[in-house]
Amino acid sequence: MTMTTIVHDTTEAVCLSAEYNLYLKPIAKMTVSVALPQLKLPGKSISNWEVMERVKAMVAPEQFSALRISKSTMDFIRFEGEVENKTVVKGLLSRLDGKTIKLSGFTDVLKVRAVENKVEFPTRHDWDSFFRDAKDMNETLPGERPDTIHLEGLPCRWFSQKDSQFPDRPSEEVLIAVFQTFGKVRNVDIPMLDPYREEMMDKNFSTFSFGGHLNFEAFVQYQEYGFFTKAMDTLRGMKLMLKGEDGKAVACNIKVTFDTSKHLSDAAIKKRNLERLKLQELEKQREEQKRREKEEEERRKEEERKLKKMEEEEKERKREERIRKREQKLREKEERRNVKKVRRQQEEEQKKLQMKIAMEERRLLLAQRNLESLRLVAELLARAKTLKQHQEEKEKAEREKQERQEQARQKEELARLQQLEACRRRQEEELRRVEVEKQRALELQRREKELRDKLLSNLIKKSSEETAGVVREPAGLQGSEEASDPHCGMLEVLGRVNGLEPGNGKEKQVSEASVRSKTLSKKSSNDKHEEMVKNRHGKEQTRGHSRRERSSHSRGRQRRSQSHSRRRRSSRSSSRHRRSSSRRRCSTSSSRERSWSSRGRSCSRGRSHGRSRHTYSRQRSRSSSQHRDHRRHQRRSGSTKRSHSRRR
Repeated sequence: MTMTTIVHDTTEAVCLSAEYNLYLKPIAKMTVSVALPQLKLPGKSISNWEVMERVKAMVAPEQFSALRISKSTMDFIRFEGEVENKTVVKGLLSRLDGKTIKLSGFTDVLKVRAVENKVEFPTRHDWDSFFRDAKDMNETLPGERPDTIHLEGLPCRWFSQKDSQFPDRPSEEVLIAVFQTFGKVRNVDIPMLDPYREEMMDKNFSTFSFGGHLNFEAFVQYQEYGFFTKAMDTLRGMKLMLKGEDGKAVACNIKVTFDTSKHLSDAAIKKRNLERLKLQELEKQREEQKRREKEEEERRKEEERKLKKMEEEEKERKREERIRKREQKLREKEERRNVKKVRRQQEEEQKKLQMKIAMEERRLLLAQRNLESLRLVAELLARAKTLKQHQEEKEKAEREKQERQEQARQKEELARLQQLEACRRRQEEELRRVEVEKQRALELQRREKELRDKLLSNLIKKSSEETAGVVREPAGLQGSEEASDPHCGMLEVLGRVNGLEPGNGKEKQVSEASVRSKTLSKKSSNDKHEEMVKNRHGKEQTRGHSRRERSSHSRGRQRRSQSHSRRRRSSRSSSRHRRSSSRRRCSTSSSRERSWSSRGRSCSRGRSHGRSRHTYSRQRSRSSSQHRDHRRHQRRSGSTKRSHSRRR
C-alpha cells in the first residue's frame, strides 16, 4: 500500500489530466550513509534518532519532506531522504557529502556520504531486448509487443467517477481519459473490478471489495509503439500528484513497468472471457443448486411445520381432555365441599347460638359482679377518705406543734445568743477598761521615773558641791577616803531617795546594784506587758468575729432544720446549764479581773505583771472551753436535725 505525502511546493509539477486534477511530479531522492565508530566501552550505543537529527540540522534551512532509515548495522546507518524539488538535491548533497558529525560522549567523528538516489525504471533497451529475445512473443500481435504499461499503487479515489455511488471504486473510463494524453488507448484492464478474477489464473489478482483497498493496479494498452514509449519516458522518475480545489496537493509513488505477461493479448482476453463464462455458468449452477436446496429446505420446513402443528393439535386435544376431566373432578369435589360447608355452617350456627346464650349469661354475671365491686370500692374509698382526713388532721396538728416548738426553741436560742453577746461585750468593755488603767499606770510610772531622775540629778549636783567644800578643809583618814571616792555621796543620795539609811560602802554598792536591776526589770516588764496586752486585744477581736460568724451560721441552720421533741428538750436543758455556767464564769472572771486590777494597782509592778499573765491565761482557757462547748452543742443539734429529716 502506497502512502500519500503532502506537497507544499508544486512548481515542478507537470499536468497529466486537467479534468481530474492529476499531475506528475519529479522524484527527488538521495541516499545518506553515516559511518559509525567502533564502540570500545561495553553497554554504550549510538542513537539512530540522534544521528537523524544531526543530518536534518546539517541541511538547514532546507528540510526533508521524508527521511527514513533504510538499513542500520554496527558499521553504518543508511538513510533515504526525499525533498520536494529536484533543484534542491545538489545543494543538499554539497552540504552532506564528505562532512563529519560529532556525537556527545564519543571522541571519534562520524563520516557522512551522500549521493543522489537512482530511480529503478525500465529503459527502451530493456523492453526491446526482452521482446526480441522472448520466443513465445509475436511482435505482430497486440499484447505480445511493447505496447502495454503495468501500473501499481494507483489511489482508488483519484480514478473514481465524480458523484459516484462508490467513491472508493476506480473507473476504466477515468483511467482511459487520463492516459490518453500520451496517445490513443487500445484497451485497459483493472483486475479488481472483475469479481471472477480471483478464481481465474491461479488467483493472482486482487479483486474489488467495497472499502477493502485504497490502491489498485491497472493495465493500459496503446495502439502504437510511439505512444507507449512516450508514456514510459514521461512517467520515468515521476510520482503521481493530486491537486485539490482548495490548492492543497498530495503525492504518492507509483510503480510503472512494461507488461511481460501478455495480459491484454487477444488470446489472454479470450481465455479470461471463457473462464468468466465458465465461472458465470458455475455461478448459475451454484445459484440453481442453492435455489433447489433452498426450496427443498423450505419444503422440509413446511412438512416439519405441518407435523409440528398436528402434534400441537393432538397435544391441545389431550390437554383439553385433561382439563375437562379435571374440571369434572373439581365440580364433583366442589359439590361435596358445598355439602360439607352447609353442614358445617349449620353446626357453626348452632354453636354460635349456644355461645351467644352463654355469653349473655356471663355478661349478666359480670354486670352483677361489677356492680358489687363498684359498691365495695365506693365503701373502701369512703373509709380511706375518712382515714386520710384524720391522718391529715393529725399531721397538721403535729406540724403546728413542731412549728411552735421550733419557734420557741429559736426564741430561746436567740435569747441565749443575745446573752452570750452581752457577756462578750461586757468582757470586751472590762478588757478595755483594764487596758486604760494599765496605760494610766504606765504613764504615772513614766512621770515618777522622770521626777526621780530630776531629783537624782539635783542631789548629785548638791553632793558634788558639798564634797568639793570638804576637800578644801583638812580632815582625818576618814575624810580623805570620802573625798577620794566621790560616788559615796551619790549612793547616799540614792539611799535617801529610796528611803534607806546610810551605812558602810558595801551596803551602798548593794543598794546601787539593786536600784539598777530594779529599773532594768521594770523596763523589761513594762515592755512585755504592753506586747501581751496588744496580742490579747487582737486575739479577743478575732474570737469575737469568729463567734459572730458561727452564731449566725448556727442560727441559719437551726431555722432550716427540725429536731425531735425529746432531743430538743435535752438540748434546751444542756443549753440552760451552759448559759448559767457561762454567766457564772463571766461574773467570776469579771470579779476576779476587778480584784486583780485593784491588787495590781496597789502592789508592785512585778507582781501585777505576773498576775495579769495568770488571769489572761485563765480567761483564755475559759473562753476556749466555752467555744468547745458551743461547737459540741451545734454538732449535736445538726445531727439530730439530719436524723429527723431522714426519718421524715
